[in-house]
Order: sequence, then C-alpha cells, then structure tokens
Amino acid sequence: MIRKIWKRIFKRRWRQAAAFCLLTVFFSVTGGYGLANVFIGPSVAGAAATSGDSAVFKDIRGHWAQKEIESMVAQGVLNGFPDGTFRPNEAVQVDQFIKMLILSYSEQHPNLERTWRASFLESLSEENRTILKQDYRYYDFKPAMTGYWAKPYIDVASDLNFLNKSRYNDFQVGMSRENVAEVLYYTLQETEFLEDEQFGRTVAASYGDLTSASDRQQKFIAESLIKGIMQGYPDGNFGVGRTVSRAEALVLLNRLTDKTKRIPIQPEEGKLQRLVPTAGGGQRIVAFPDKRMWDAYDILRKAGQLRGTNYDLFDTTLRLFKDEKEKAAVQQATAAGGGSASSGTAAEEAAIWLDPTYNTYGITVRLREGTLARNTESIELFANQLFTYDAIAFRRWFDAICAEVEAGRPLADKQATVGDFSVSVLVDNYAKTVVFSIAAKS
Repeated sequence: MIRKIWKRIFKRRWRQAAAFCLLTVFFSVTGGYGLANVFIGPSVAGAAATSGDSAVFKDIRGHWAQKEIESMVAQGVLNGFPDGTFRPNEAVQVDQFIKMLILSYSEQHPNLERTWRASFLESLSEENRTILKQDYRYYDFKPAMTGYWAKPYIDVASDLNFLNKSRYNDFQVGMSRENVAEVLYYTLQETEFLEDEQFGRTVAASYGDLTSASDRQQKFIAESLIKGIMQGYPDGNFGVGRTVSRAEALVLLNRLTDKTKRIPIQPEEGKLQRLVPTAGGGQRIVAFPDKRMWDAYDILRKAGQLRGTNYDLFDTTLRLFKDEKEKAAVQQATAAGGGSASSGTAAEEAAIWLDPTYNTYGITVRLREGTLARNTESIELFANQLFTYDAIAFRRWFDAICAEVEAGRPLADKQATVGDFSVSVLVDNYAKTVVFSIAAKS
C-alpha cells in the first residue's frame, strides 16, 4: 500500500517537472510573447499599473520609457517575461515587433477580447478592408497554440502589405533600425500617405552614417524621420546597423499610431519647402526643385479659384470638376481607392499638376462636352505663368491637339520644344484624354 502511494506521488511530481520544463523551453523560444498572455496577461499588468504600484515590471522603475511601457501594458499590447521583467534594453525581435504593431491597431474590451480600431479600418484601402473582412473575419489577435506562436501576427501584417515576410529568414533575430524603418514605411503607405521623397532624403542626408545604408534603406529611413517617428542620435548619426531595443520599439509604435506623439519637422521657406494639404485633411512638406516651380504652386491655387468651388488642391495636383456632383463622386472614389481614383471610376475633367521629384509640370484634359469651355481660363493662367513669352505658341498647339481629339480624329503621341521646355503629349483616343507633360530642358 505504501509502495503504491509513493508511486503516485512520484508520477505526479514527474508530470509537474515535465510541464515546468516545457514552459521554460516555450518562453525561451518566444521571449515571453506566446502563452505569456495566460500568465502575465493585460488584466494583471493593468491592475498593477492602476493600483498605485510604482512599476508594472520590476526592471523598468526609473527607466526613460517607463511611462510608455506601462501605457502599452494597460492597453494589452505587450507582456513581460515569466520572471516579472520586461527587459527594456534587450533588442526587440522581429516577431515581437510585428505582434506589437498589429495589437497597436486594435483595442481591448473589458472581457479581454480585441477588435480592430475603427480609425484603423477607416485608414485602410478598400482592398485591405476586404482582406480583413474575408480572410480574417474571425481573427482573435491571439498567438498560435500549435506551431510558430507569431504566425497569426506575421500573416496578417504580410497580407496588409506592412512587411514582406519572404525577406526574413529568421523572425527571432533583433531588428536593426533600418529594418524597423522599412516596416514603418510600408505601414504608413497603407494607413496614411508617404511624404515628399526629395524632402525626406534632404533631411536624412544630414546624418553622417546614412551612406552606409543602401539607397532603398535610405528611402525608408527618410520617411520615418520626416514623419517624426524616428530620430537620430546626439552624435549626428542615424544609427544604421544598430538594433532597436524593446523600449525604443514601444515609443516608435506609439508615435506611429498616435500622431500627437510625433516630433514635427517644420518646412524652411528659404530652402523652397512648404506644407501642402493632403486628402483626408492632413499636410505634408514638399521641397520644390527651383523658384519657378515654387511660384507655379501659387498659380495652381489661383487657377482653382477661377472655378469657384468646383476644384480641389491636394499635394501638388489641382483637380477641376464639371460641377459639385462630379466633385463629390471623384472625391468618394479617391477615398475608396486609398488616395487616387482607380481605373473605371469617376475622374475629374481636367487637372494641372506639378512633380517636384522630376521637375515636371503637366496638364491633363478629358475632352467631354464643355470641358475646354469651363477650364480654358484656369489652363491659360497656368500656361501664361509657366511659358511667359512662349505662352501663345503653347496655347495654339494645345488648342489644335484638343480640337483633333475632341472631334474623334485619331492622333498619335507627339513631342515638341516650346521655349525652355520639352513637351510630350500622350493621347488616349478612345477615352478622349490628353496629357501634356512639360519638362524643363537641361
């Protein structure tokens, strides 16, 4: 009898020891980010954060990011390790960063269930919203209980084009600053808008170690800097090649999802930089290549005002509409398309635009009934400012081409020199659309 009792005790303790070993192995692999929700869940950490405790984790008291860490814990975005630490100065792993990124765009309810934030869904393109509705209808924001714990987070981030998961051979390595900048870039591209690349590269060029990054990486770094999400170091370097700590990752994600936390960069008029409006009520800084294009932007505004309220000016494109009905339809189509009207949707009848990156000007006309009559005054104002003494020659050529296309006579693409400019004409005879692309001669 005694022998049987000892045998039962031995079996029970063996099972407990085995379970403890399995959990130890699991946490060492996931960094506390898998089943850690079960052991150090947001309800426990959140209670500690609001109960007067000086710190949620025993190793963050007095840390420069303590406030951000406790805030994210209260939101259920992150967890610590089973030993009660957060390890803020350790390098953040790719999988950890992606998990926090996805959870940052969700909100936790009293029952600890999560749903996407309404503001996040509104920021997505119709295509991405459809992906979430169809492919992630029952997404629960929880780690996988079998297989790789971070797969649910990586998959949804990849499908939303926040990252290209095929570029990573190992999701458990520390993230470099340029890797983080890349994820930020593509996330911003899908949820907001990208800043003027020329301006961004100008800002980024001030950092001494930028040349050690590839041209592609420099583009990502520049975007993260002018968005006010990432910063350089006091020594004048960006920190190319350095890993991002877990604490730094939290601050960056906080700035990504809360624009009020970003560090704004102001335009310098002396460097031909200015704030321009963007669709959705935002603003971005554009750097113009020369004074001529700087002045041309002012003319865009005046040209639009000639049409009363039947225009809008976003970025460096003036769109001219037939009437308020067309304006509403085009703006709705643009919003649904994530910033630009897609093929086959409503489109403005004319547009006058600037491309600062390539120092190019343009006029696009869709020759519907009355298009030229309604927009001639606006187009002439722009052409007079741009071509000055050669404006009459341009307008004659412009009128002749539009008359041919409007009459339904097939016309091939053309190219000509007008004053100091090389003008290329692209013709879509079927849609009766003509694009005049105007580039300064080098």
